[in-house]
Amino acid sequence: MLAGAPVRGVDRGWRYPYGARLPRSAVERGCKEANVQRADTGSEMSSPDDLHAGPAGALVSPVPGDSAYRPEQTPTYAALDLGTNNCRLLIARQAHHNADGSGFRIIDSFSRIVRLGEGVSQSGRLGEAAVARTLEALEICCAKMRARGVTRARSIATEACRMAANGTEFVASVKEKTGLDLEIVDRETEARLAAAGCASLADPAAKAVLLFDIGGGSSEVIWLDRAAPGAGKKIRFWVSLPLGVVTLAERFGGVEVDDALFEKMVDCVALALGDFIRGVAGFGRCPNFHLLGTSGTVTTIGGVFLDLPRYDRRQVDGLWMRDYEIDATVRKLRGMPYRERAANGCIGPERADLVLAGCAILEAIRRAFPAERVRIADRGLREGILMQLIAADRIGPR
Repeated sequence: MLAGAPVRGVDRGWRYPYGARLPRSAVERGCKEANVQRADTGSEMSSPDDLHAGPAGALVSPVPGDSAYRPEQTPTYAALDLGTNNCRLLIARQAHHNADGSGFRIIDSFSRIVRLGEGVSQSGRLGEAAVARTLEALEICCAKMRARGVTRARSIATEACRMAANGTEFVASVKEKTGLDLEIVDRETEARLAAAGCASLADPAAKAVLLFDIGGGSSEVIWLDRAAPGAGKKIRFWVSLPLGVVTLAERFGGVEVDDALFEKMVDCVALALGDFIRGVAGFGRCPNFHLLGTSGTVTTIGGVFLDLPRYDRRQVDGLWMRDYEIDATVRKLRGMPYRERAANGCIGPERADLVLAGCAILEAIRRAFPAERVRIADRGLREGILMQLIAADRIGPR
């Protein structure tokens, strides 16, 4: 689901840009329905061991095609996130510079746009072409995991597989053809993993931070606050909106987006945010309150703002932007014709028909929660998974 980090791998096998308006669908129902949850006993973000995000056994899956874990091996970890739009893999080893031993060093990665969720919001099923593209990407991921000697792995699938009637059938096919144990996670798990992966970028001086992850099939919005001075951020309240860049672009179109169409997308997202807005109405803010975004949308905005000839994670991850800088960059993107977006090195043809839908989701969030600052994170679910894998090894079997 989530397009939590920009995708630079190229897969031109998808069939068409989202340029036409499509019939009424689950997307419209999603404008009125969202999964909002209070988390008064939220987990400390600074302690990944405490973040419950699925069965403990899922944290120590063997690597496809490899033998059981051997203690003499150097622990090597893999985190795979299969979303509605992207297939992403990180492989890492533990770094020992952190006092709690939770740090890691990336040794390999893979990212490809597969559009697994293409058309699911209309048909309710994963399409054959999308499945074939995705299986090809997953086979590459498995080969990388074997080549790097991965000893612990967790592979998750999100909104496309949650929504599709044949999602479970697809997971079984993945197991049969690649040996990969793909886990369809629920929305709460996805929200907690996103928070674990990027909450370290929250301003420690802020008593509250609004974290959001704009995905392909859904978007998570999370209220983080600090229980006491010096404490880590806790999840206080969260929502998973059944709206992402793919589902929104399929409904409204993504190639030619005029002002009226853009505002319709913003209104759709604002309606879905209603319960969450009411749920956090009484939560206190402070002068240091800010937004923290993790998605291909916000990282694209960061790259375009910096006028990068091609995307560079090192310059974008952790970037602070003022509200007027976000405004100006979004206006710039909205003013670009489709061909210009496709030619931009921070967008590319694979995302040119999706980026304005992402901007509409961002705009709805910013209108609901005005903030002078936005911090951009090129990290998220995969980093949260890696933190948990390392923590599970550190404390031993449970």
